[in-house]
Amino acid sequence: MVYTMADALRTNFLGNSPVWYKLTIIGFLILNPIIAIYSPFVAGWVLVLEFIFTLAMALKCYPLQPGGLLAVEAILLGLATPEAVFHEAEVNFPVIMLLMFMVAGIYFLREMLLYTFTKILLGVRSKILLSMLFSLTAAVLSAFLDALTVTAVIITVAAGFYGVYHKVASGKAFDHDHDPTTDDQVVEMHRVDLENFRAFLRSLMMHGAVGTALGGVTTLVGEPQNLLIAEVMGWEFAEFFLRMAHISMPVLVVGLITCMLLEITKIFGYGAQLSPKVRSVLEEFDHDMASKRTKEESAAIGVQGVVAILLVIALGFHLAEPGVVGLMVIVLATAFNGVTEEHRIGHAFEEALPFTALLVVFFAIVAVIHSQHLFSPVIHWVMTFEGKSQDAVFYLANGFLSMISDNVFVATVYIGEVEEMYNSGLITREKFDSLAVAINTGTNIPSVATPNGQAAFLFLLTSALAPLIRLSYGRMVIMAIPYTITMSTTGLAALWYLS
Repeated sequence: MVYTMADALRTNFLGNSPVWYKLTIIGFLILNPIIAIYSPFVAGWVLVLEFIFTLAMALKCYPLQPGGLLAVEAILLGLATPEAVFHEAEVNFPVIMLLMFMVAGIYFLREMLLYTFTKILLGVRSKILLSMLFSLTAAVLSAFLDALTVTAVIITVAAGFYGVYHKVASGKAFDHDHDPTTDDQVVEMHRVDLENFRAFLRSLMMHGAVGTALGGVTTLVGEPQNLLIAEVMGWEFAEFFLRMAHISMPVLVVGLITCMLLEITKIFGYGAQLSPKVRSVLEEFDHDMASKRTKEESAAIGVQGVVAILLVIALGFHLAEPGVVGLMVIVLATAFNGVTEEHRIGHAFEEALPFTALLVVFFAIVAVIHSQHLFSPVIHWVMTFEGKSQDAVFYLANGFLSMISDNVFVATVYIGEVEEMYNSGLITREKFDSLAVAINTGTNIPSVATPNGQAAFLFLLTSALAPLIRLSYGRMVIMAIPYTITMSTTGLAALWYLS
């Protein structure tokens, strides 16, 4: 009950978030100016940790609001300038455009994706084989497309599966309207199966997300920083692949083996099977959709399939920036499938735009890192090493910093430092090449440890799917631990012994 204006303000601040969370954010906002007076450098690091906290609590409150408050305060305190924030956003504009249009484009391919992956899910009964198939497919697609696009695909598929079963578990028919965000109407007999299905989808999503990292490191179009590094080094597609192959290929193999072992051992939250009841519901849904599918709906699935092929070709051959290709997907998939109403098109952007706004807030935090030179001590320390030790420390330092920051930013900083050393004659071209490989693999492989390490992981964490399947920041970190250990160790060993 609200009695006074003060009560109303307290209630409205961060909405339905827990009181302790609201007080924590207020505490951060009070603490930061005090620290900034004594040491802007320390205040910058505190701000980074506070922002990571808001990501970790994403299921309590979407990080845009608390993270945005921290970012605004950082600008007011002079830890970064509005111009610096704009510069970071401008540098990453291709990623912003990709989110706005590519994720919306995937929305208009959802019927085809759900149809295709339903056949795969029902056709492959072995969870081990299914998990490896998800991971390998995500890896191959990420090598030629980009991790965010592939993540958007698997999110769309998983959300479709979840929505179908949750509707039936709530006692409704397939064609009924339903809100999958609440379990209030879930029938008691379905609750255990629903929790098991959530665990099943969580494991598939993590296998798929890690798969995007496995493939993303291999080619110059796999991740944004790959293209940046390739441009500095003058490497073309084939040369980039070959220079990374002695590290990326062993890591790919070990990643797939890790996927298999996790499903066999059922540790770290993996191993959940698709229960017979859920499989029965999905099979019934597939049959029901097939029996009711009209000529128009079949034609729509066919058109979406053709558009998906054009999408792969356009991104695979880098015919245009991914965001532009995403806009093409929207135009083709809507024009040929009769989606012409503005409100129907608007729904496609509901998933992408909140995350796009969050990403720009993230760039504000990156601007603080850059403006306050938070990584400078680490960079100077790394430069004191020589030979293979320097390559190894570059790999580890880039990996660690990518876990807590943005792998694109870390790669940009380090490749810039190394390029300056090369232009100054301090290192040879051969050493320049080896350090570039260490930077690329370091920012791509160990960064799977945390959701903020890679944009694709952060997108998954803040997607509408994550709260549905109970995929929190902490759970993602725990489920990523075995992959982080095996992949990072393999990458370091390959860098040391095979370079």
